[in-house]
Amino acid sequence: MSTALHQADGHARAPVSNSLSVKLAALLAAAFLAVGGLLVVATQAMFEPARLLELSTDVMIGSVVFSLLAALCVFNLFTRRLKRLTEAVDAYQHGDFKTPLRLAEADPRGDEIERLAAHVEGMTGRIATQLAELERLATRRRDLLANVSHDLRTPLASMQGYLEILLLRRGELSEAEERNYLEVAAKHSERLGRLVNDLFQLTKLEAEDVQPQRERFPLAELVQDVAQKFALDAAQRRLTLHAACGAAMPLVEADIGMVERVLENLVENALRHTPEGGCVTLALGLAQGRASVAVSDTGVGIPADELDKVFDRFYRADRTGARHHAGLGLAIARLMVQLHGGQLVVRSTPGQGTTFSFDLPLAETRPAGTAALHNEQGHNATQSGLRPEGAGDTLAAP
Repeated sequence: MSTALHQADGHARAPVSNSLSVKLAALLAAAFLAVGGLLVVATQAMFEPARLLELSTDVMIGSVVFSLLAALCVFNLFTRRLKRLTEAVDAYQHGDFKTPLRLAEADPRGDEIERLAAHVEGMTGRIATQLAELERLATRRRDLLANVSHDLRTPLASMQGYLEILLLRRGELSEAEERNYLEVAAKHSERLGRLVNDLFQLTKLEAEDVQPQRERFPLAELVQDVAQKFALDAAQRRLTLHAACGAAMPLVEADIGMVERVLENLVENALRHTPEGGCVTLALGLAQGRASVAVSDTGVGIPADELDKVFDRFYRADRTGARHHAGLGLAIARLMVQLHGGQLVVRSTPGQGTTFSFDLPLAETRPAGTAALHNEQGHNATQSGLRPEGAGDTLAAP
């Protein structure tokens, strides 16, 4: 490991030959060689006494002039690049910070000035990226406030209207009318509570304040339970709800509450967007060492240009029956699946239907004794009336 770190550090550092000190030493060496050559020539001429004084004066003046010229060349070599870098940073400072700098001197493996230019270039790139992310978050925040205001205003206005009617016409309404108004107000109150709970849960998930409480459980039984829960709703909509669990599935290790919420959101979404006489299917399988779950419907489908938006907050597809829902269910489901290391994927063909699928980690295999105990518990649960992990059943049909 130390060898690998040493090699990585060697790749990160610039070669010694590219440092300013080496370049300066090279320039000074060249200057000294030039001066040395002049001194050799002057020494040969010094044997002529008549020219001794004249030659000494010329050597002194030449040495001073040469030293000044060499110093100016070295100074210009170093300050010219620093000046260009300073001008670029000054221009960037007076800009909008959205466009990162592109510097010709930037070289991560060059000398000190070239590495400084590379760091400045990278820093401006990160600033531009962070500004773009902040703008995107600000836009999402504005959209969120607008959508929340609209979705909260609608049920509140309806509740207020029906309650005002009950107050103003107290004693004039029949018992059936009063009950009808109260049921409508209660329905809008329930919708309002569900929206607030979804917003609260989505905010916690996005802030990563929630961690899955993993446990081992049979996924097939959970799928059957969720399908059974929506069987009455499917029958009322004249839809066929089918749970195709297939052969016995291995246990998964996940948060059973989160997985149940994901399944409920997907099934509810499928039922809502499937016309009368259609079919919704829940299917299980194995793929790449993980359990896969797919919820398919025979609804109207989603256009290709809208597939990348279905997981956005408050997105409502222009499909049948979506007008009474806030559009948070799929966003919540995707975040919950990501907490388990999986991905929620959508495939859709307009006019034929849509399939949402996700994957979960399988539970590690336990020793034979523990497996036997689990099988005995499963047998006892089956005798107690729980559904076994068998083939799929049609739970609701029109």
